Amino acid sequence: MTAVAVAERTVTAPPVSVARGYRFELVKLVSQWRVRLLVLACWVAPALFVAGVSQQDTLPSDTLFGRWMHATGWAGPLVMLGFAGTWALPLLTSLVAGDVFAAEDRLGTWRHLLVAVRSPARIFVAKTLASVTVILALVAGLAVSSTVGGLLAVGNQPLVGLDGHLLSPGDAAGRVLLAWLCALAPTLALAAIGLLGSVALGRSSMGLLLPVLVALAMQVAQMLPLPVAVRLALPGYAFISWNGLFTSPAQLTPLLIAVAVSLAWAVLATALAHLLFVRRDFTNPAYDGSGRRAFTFGVLPLAALTAVTVGAVAVATPSTGSGIEQAKVQKSLAIVFAHLYRLQTEQLHRPAVTEAQLRTSAACTKSDGQAAQEGAGNDWRCVVSWHLPGVAVTGSAIYQLDITSDGRFVADGDGPKEVNGYFLVRTSTGDAPNPLWQFDGNVELLETQ
Repeated sequence: MTAVAVAERTVTAPPVSVARGYRFELVKLVSQWRVRLLVLACWVAPALFVAGVSQQDTLPSDTLFGRWMHATGWAGPLVMLGFAGTWALPLLTSLVAGDVFAAEDRLGTWRHLLVAVRSPARIFVAKTLASVTVILALVAGLAVSSTVGGLLAVGNQPLVGLDGHLLSPGDAAGRVLLAWLCALAPTLALAAIGLLGSVALGRSSMGLLLPVLVALAMQVAQMLPLPVAVRLALPGYAFISWNGLFTSPAQLTPLLIAVAVSLAWAVLATALAHLLFVRRDFTNPAYDGSGRRAFTFGVLPLAALTAVTVGAVAVATPSTGSGIEQAKVQKSLAIVFAHLYRLQTEQLHRPAVTEAQLRTSAACTKSDGQAAQEGAGNDWRCVVSWHLPGVAVTGSAIYQLDITSDGRFVADGDGPKEVNGYFLVRTSTGDAPNPLWQFDGNVELLETQ
């Protein structure tokens, strides 16, 4: 009898493709009621908010571009961007990316998912891509909805920039779009931090709160009198530096640095989350995160990245102090005043005048000259002077400036009444808002050549 040896063959099914895993994870996310509510809120609420506020008598003048919501529909999405960078986007990244891995720990479904997909690396990629897709949809909703609400409520009118010059509707549209695109960089950084917290801390609620806590810490840091190099080395600065797009010429250097730093944080935090995930022991159903590994693979690398970026920015730029200096304040105020003076001239139907003819200058002192003439504060007092063609007397106006640590200032007119002492001016068609009464401006923190 001939013995025939039959070799057993083990058939191993290939891992599920990333595309199929991505579709599966995306369906899981979208099927959650809280994600559906977030999508609905982001695509509807901003339009209602912007349209409603634009029709009110009182505007959010303490918010950047808030004072122009009556004048143009392009101010609405910028007001929404300021609010989103402070509160909405950190919260959205927490609710989506901060829970995408921890949810599997709470439900105890890791073993089932691993059996189905057979590749931890592909699971990580699929979950990450699904989270980013939902976050991008939410950000797009905030931008599109607020823009539509503003344009429908107010109209497609020119926008006054941060240096007082008038932006055409087409130019304003392009810069608003670019500002929202730049805000994606810090949003992705917060999303990556959420992924890292969700992987490292397991079902702990701290993973869900991590993006919000990091964003809050960065907001507090931006309010402190930190050196420029430290301020620009934090990814949260990209939520502020987009305002440099609305000056002429645009203040692009701080914005580009902030975007690059944010993307570096996003890449590093995502890589650390991937490293922790593929090294995890999924056989332990009681796994609840590892505090030591979270510190070693999370806090220390990101702290090292911050130190490196601070050093790089300090070497690459000559600004190491607050960046708010007397000469810069005077130059910025004079430029804004000259542009807005021309706008007031058009309102009052006076003879046209150019900035070169005005020869505007400003003299500013801080704390009545009793302190160092630099830094943030609400104790800046300035006298603006200008010249009109054919008029021998030099015009002058007084302003009180409140300058924040990020370089933004609010100039409050303090007379004379016919120039900046009252919030309305009398025109041939009735009373109109006085552009010189109170206005926003921006001091570029980095040294200009």
